[in-house]
Amino acid sequence: MSASRKELTHDRILDVAARAIRRAGYDGVGLATIMKEAGLTHGGFYAHFASRDALLAEATQRAGRDTGAVLAERLRQAQAAGVSAFSALVNTYLGDAQLENIECGCIVAALAAEIPRQADEVASAARARVLGLVDLVRRCLPAGVDPAQAQVVTATMVGALQLARTLQGQAGRAWLANVRNSLIQQYDA
Repeated sequence: MSASRKELTHDRILDVAARAIRRAGYDGVGLATIMKEAGLTHGGFYAHFASRDALLAEATQRAGRDTGAVLAERLRQAQAAGVSAFSALVNTYLGDAQLENIECGCIVAALAAEIPRQADEVASAARARVLGLVDLVRRCLPAGVDPAQAQVVTATMVGALQLARTLQGQAGRAWLANVRNSLIQQYDA
């Protein structure tokens, strides 16, 4: 069964909003901007979403699913090449491409500091993304590593990506390389 025109339009709005909130933050984008970028008029917004918060919550979920799908595919490829799941995750999440591609990167790293100030609907969707990332890390930890370390690794990866984005350029890439090497040496050696 093919998607209806309304479903396709809704999907396009979500795609634009998911990229926009990672690029500019929850408060950095307006409905008019999102609708214009989606090729639609502002007036059509309420045919798709009950409120701005409903859009932000759904866009947060979309961003997390999109990032999760990319991570899953890269993990699959790396494991097929003989790389451990943990090394593949760390190398992908803390890869240099994450510095330049914030609007397609991890929603948690992009918006962690803003989550507590959001409406419950948006914050709940974002918290689910945080817990999903911790779960992914837990599943990738090498055998014998205490599963509670997933929180430590997740916090380290998210914080490292945020700080590397702050530093930018060569300094940011060096930061990511140092943290990648440290995590792999500590947990996957």
